[in-house]
Amino acid sequence: MTAASYMAPASIARWQRTALVVGIVALAISVAGGFSNPTQFLRSYLVGFLFWLGISLGALAILLLQHLTGGDWGMVIRRPLEAATRTLPLGLLLFMPLAFGMRHVYEWTSGEGLPPHKAEYLTIHFFLLRAAIYFAVWLTLAWLVNHWSRLQDETGDSKYKSRLQMLGGPGIILYGFAVSFAAVDWIMSLDPSWYSSIFGMLIMGGQLVSGMALMIATLVVLGREEPMSGVYQSRHFHDLGKLLMAFVMVWAYFSVSQLIIIWSGNLPEEIPWYTVRMQTGWRTIGLLVVVFHFVLPFSLLLSRNLKMRPARLIWVAVLLLVARALDIYWLTAPEFWPGGIHFRWMDVLIPVGIGGVWLSYYARQLRQLPLLPVGDRTLAKAIEHEAHS
Repeated sequence: MTAASYMAPASIARWQRTALVVGIVALAISVAGGFSNPTQFLRSYLVGFLFWLGISLGALAILLLQHLTGGDWGMVIRRPLEAATRTLPLGLLLFMPLAFGMRHVYEWTSGEGLPPHKAEYLTIHFFLLRAAIYFAVWLTLAWLVNHWSRLQDETGDSKYKSRLQMLGGPGIILYGFAVSFAAVDWIMSLDPSWYSSIFGMLIMGGQLVSGMALMIATLVVLGREEPMSGVYQSRHFHDLGKLLMAFVMVWAYFSVSQLIIIWSGNLPEEIPWYTVRMQTGWRTIGLLVVVFHFVLPFSLLLSRNLKMRPARLIWVAVLLLVARALDIYWLTAPEFWPGGIHFRWMDVLIPVGIGGVWLSYYARQLRQLPLLPVGDRTLAKAIEHEAHS
């Protein structure tokens, strides 16, 4: 089949328009509310920004991992992964409200009460400079993987496959450093007195979960009609389901490790972060995160039968996406309301609004290129039908 044979179906255009309308309406209502309460608007906005940017970055990490390691599983999601990484310019645009309104979110912007070594690091200009570096790293990596992949399609030259493979290792390292420092700046600095050396790894684990969950949901939707209904097979979903379970376990490992280290250390500059979340009403949110981000999805993903049935697997993926949003809310909101849960309607509507715009842009990117890397010589083997599948 030719490249044109693997283009996205017309239904993706309808998804694109619907998501955009929902996003614009939700954001318009939220902005109207933000005029009367800009502080709450930006606090809620932080959750939505971190969640949707995390999906883009998770897709970038998985894409780099796939180029480094290879495997049939990566062939069927490479194009959706690339489409998700091409939303990073939108992520940069979405960062602007936080850049201009950071005084409403980060208490350290006043410059008061910070020890000297942190006061030098946590300055507005240095914060924005570091953010520019993070986005420069991510955007450069995304441009390279997309550019070389497109050239591979156009020429069929194997040198681009070699370039992508060589980029995988260093790219993952650069991604990791940038995400770790961004996690410190954008989340950990909400409480400048708190510190965790494993926090960046925890955020990366969550991004891998959200990125893979979106890929599974995307393939299920695309696989409902031609041209992809005859391409995606149960063995592909089985592989993706196993990877999703692995990423869930990685996130859980880092979460438990951080808790054990900090709780057993019982240091006055570290333990209050957990006491706020475990000895107030926030423990209810924490329990929901434990159940829906690990216990339930892990138990379900143990089933081989479920992983091979897209109609069931997509519900686990959607559950994990919701759990990811809840986890980010649990990581950030208690810093603003340490006395207990303080839920506001913007906490839901703003992430939905950002999500509508993000999903619309993602759908647009899916329509730009064939849904399979037609220039890769291993594609035929990756999508061939096997007698036992």
